Amino acid sequence: RAWRLYSTLDTILIHCELIENPIHSLAISLDPYTQHTCAYVSRGSHRLLQQNKRGKAVCQSISVALNPKTPIFRVMMKPSLLLVSGVLAALSAVQADWIDPDTPYEAMTTVPLNVKPPKLQQPSDDDDTKKHRHSRTVSPAPTVSPAPSQSPSGTPSAYPTFTPKSFELVFSDEFNTKGREFADGSDPRWTALDKNDYTNDALHYYSPENVEIDDDGALTIKTEAKDTDIVGFDDKKGKKTQITKHFRSGMLQSWNKFCFTGGIIEAEVELPGKGSIAGLWPALWLLGNLARHTYVGSSEHMWPWSALTCTKKSRQSQKLSGCDHIGHYGMDAFLGRGSPEMDIFEVQAGNQKANTGSFLKSPVGQPFMSASYQVAPGLPYNRPGGGEWPGPGQWYSGMVGGKNTSLNIAFYGNYNHFLGDTSKSQDYWSDALSYNLQLTEDHFNKTHIYRLEWDVPTETSDGYLHWFIDGELVLAINGKGLKDAGTGSTISTEPSYILMNTAVSKQWGFPSTCPTGCPCKEYDCNVNDWTQQCGFSPGFCDMMEQKTPEYKVNWVRVYQDPTNPVHKVGCSTPERPTRRYIEGHKEMYMEEKDKEPLQPVRRGGGSCDPSATEGDNRSTCGTAHRGRCTKGRVCECNVGWTGPHCLSHDGFDPIPYDQPDKLTDLGFVAPSVVPKFLIGAFVVLVLLLVAALTFKRRFDGWTPIPDVDPSMNVRVPGRGAIV
Repeated sequence: RAWRLYSTLDTILIHCELIENPIHSLAISLDPYTQHTCAYVSRGSHRLLQQNKRGKAVCQSISVALNPKTPIFRVMMKPSLLLVSGVLAALSAVQADWIDPDTPYEAMTTVPLNVKPPKLQQPSDDDDTKKHRHSRTVSPAPTVSPAPSQSPSGTPSAYPTFTPKSFELVFSDEFNTKGREFADGSDPRWTALDKNDYTNDALHYYSPENVEIDDDGALTIKTEAKDTDIVGFDDKKGKKTQITKHFRSGMLQSWNKFCFTGGIIEAEVELPGKGSIAGLWPALWLLGNLARHTYVGSSEHMWPWSALTCTKKSRQSQKLSGCDHIGHYGMDAFLGRGSPEMDIFEVQAGNQKANTGSFLKSPVGQPFMSASYQVAPGLPYNRPGGGEWPGPGQWYSGMVGGKNTSLNIAFYGNYNHFLGDTSKSQDYWSDALSYNLQLTEDHFNKTHIYRLEWDVPTETSDGYLHWFIDGELVLAINGKGLKDAGTGSTISTEPSYILMNTAVSKQWGFPSTCPTGCPCKEYDCNVNDWTQQCGFSPGFCDMMEQKTPEYKVNWVRVYQDPTNPVHKVGCSTPERPTRRYIEGHKEMYMEEKDKEPLQPVRRGGGSCDPSATEGDNRSTCGTAHRGRCTKGRVCECNVGWTGPHCLSHDGFDPIPYDQPDKLTDLGFVAPSVVPKFLIGAFVVLVLLLVAALTFKRRFDGWTPIPDVDPSMNVRVPGRGAIV
């Protein structure tokens, strides 16, 4: 049980005691409904010794049990002083209230990993150079081709000196609670989409029913060959039309709920499907909060811009450019904004081997994962051709790959044009700085840890992005390489949210050319029609029929450096606000049927069974320490738990940087003293108004008695004659 403590505080002092079975954390709030100071108490006695130098407190003690499974904390209060005594606790400079209480002790902190470029094997005079050319430990020399090409340098670009620091947990989701719901309005961290995907030639519909937690405590995104009838928009005919999506899958977003700027994110994942059969597109990625994926209106000229300064191209093509003289929606003038994309992984299965077919010039074939940073503006000209190695000056410097990786020569980026644009000058290139890593079937049968380290640029640093899998380097991008390219693009400075999904798209893993005689117009595994199945990769429909592919996530965690002021938790920060812009353009972040982009998270109200004591979590409201089932058969949540059935741990930003607007923000200040005569006059007016209304109601419907002629005798029933 959580306890709210109210007092005027000058100091928060943390005292450490050795107690068995320590708890994970304790949050303290001056006022949980307004300014969250929320001192997040993390573990680590070494930090306690450094920070606990503020004196002592002597006062009476109150015992507080946080929950039935944890030891007791003693909360001691005195005017202007609060002492909390607990287990190996320390006040953290990075405050967080997104931490799952199921997070294990050893996951509370981490350190950045060192970027160690692979050692290059030097060929001897009698070696066949082709062996080393096709080695998977370094980027290969290219095959001779008409397009400009260049052998990758054997000496990695200069890279910042590695300085280990301790990063502390600011967000975690362990996904241990079966029955938890993720539909809009059901969870404080995530939203499972319930909509069509219009992007990337998508063949699927996203449904919250395809996202659940399995019996082993893993988030599971299922992809099925199921039909969904929707109303879509026909670009050619320019009108709405009914279409059928033949695949159904799931996407989780933390958009406008949990975002972070800078830090480390990692997740333990088992990939869906089979490594040898192409057709699925699982991904784990980050996107700037100003664009909401699949809501295409929010992405136009916003994705994946990272340019901060004014250039000719940003003036023409960037929706919120550094050329703007006036900052609207709380944003700074002369500061470009956008939504860069950081792909922790995008995975393509299949049996096309390296140095064959479409991977002819690549030492990495299927299955592979792409680690990418997608950014705009891209290089405007002299770009490398798809499938070819870049020539001198054609691509970015400062990129270092790990073992079994290669520059992703199949995809260098997109040329972006939108239907509403009125001039070709508005078009722009976006670039994908990407490396591919060779995977094996093991990645589809077991969990592996995928990790991205994100250092935000500052006045003294250009920042960086580092990708790892199971602690081994995949790709390192030095922000200086972006800066030297001269486009204005940088490592992302935008608060970004997390996405997890599996897509089915003609653009990813499907045959690059249609088989002979195949129309490649319909893709449906549920019909016995060769013309609608011939466009799939061999074995795809059989795989979908035999066993539903499942993308499994054991946990997701985010860490930040408590000494770095640039690291922040929040979707709208002082440096990069987003709230007012989103509120001013709601229609771009929701569908026509929606009243708001996000529904408020329901706290209880789900149906339950008062007689149930165990079994299904929904029927018991998560058992006694999370909620209870009322006589009315609906869940009522305890403090700290939320969702329709009280199965989600509550979450909120520790520092609400951007509060909703109030009248006082417009300069209106209500009078602090009201003269007594004004109060008296107001009371008199109210009484007169009440009296007037009373008399009005009394006389409503009254008919005056007509005048009577005295010469006539008028008989009233029951009475004598009146003269």
